[in-house]
Amino acid sequence: MQLTQSQIDQLYNFTQQHYVEYYDLQTELVDHLANAIEAKMQELPSRTFDENLQTEFKKFGVFGFMEIIEKRKAALHKKYNGLVWQHFKDFFSFPKLLLTVLLTLAVFTLFKITNHKEIVLFGIFVALFGFSIYKMIQSRRQQQQNSKQSSKKWLFEEIINQYGNFSVIVFVPFNLITQVYTNVQNIFANDFYIWGLSIIVVLSSFFVFIIFKIIPSKTEAYLIATYPEYKLLSV
Repeated sequence: MQLTQSQIDQLYNFTQQHYVEYYDLQTELVDHLANAIEAKMQELPSRTFDENLQTEFKKFGVFGFMEIIEKRKAALHKKYNGLVWQHFKDFFSFPKLLLTVLLTLAVFTLFKITNHKEIVLFGIFVALFGFSIYKMIQSRRQQQQNSKQSSKKWLFEEIINQYGNFSVIVFVPFNLITQVYTNVQNIFANDFYIWGLSIIVVLSSFFVFIIFKIIPSKTEAYLIATYPEYKLLSV
């Protein structure tokens, strides 16, 4: 015995009422509940749809669907971090490796020839920070516009727009440099440390570029790969 479309819609409403706001998670849970309810209807025809639904929901425990939501969030955060890491590794494979080496050399040379090394260093990270804030505001506006056009929310899309945990890592070097700003002249007195700072600048720039430019530009492709139905529903 199969559920009617009205009952399927009721399952979607049920998941929404129990704090599942993402369409992909709703669909997964609806499929699970529908299969279980259909099996129960075959086994016990006298029981109503609502009785079977409540029985299946109780199996999720005290916290209901929250555990499922958290597990899926963790899995998709891991997937997102994997995408960032893959793009980052690309900069250390030919031919992008040549670009990485040239940029590092260029930053090193800039630090060596300028008489205002501290200002240059501070300015670079302020520029990265400013660019990141600008892209985050731009992304937020785009999300608001998309939400007006479609009532469906996708968990992986939100994770991509939030930029994941790597967005915090980008500014760790900036915080460290700010804390040791009074000793930065000693750092610039040693070529070894200048090379280290040059590498930090280049790597931080790569992370910013990946998080705020590359991955957002490929969002639709990643969503279609994760949810085959996304392309149909977004038309």
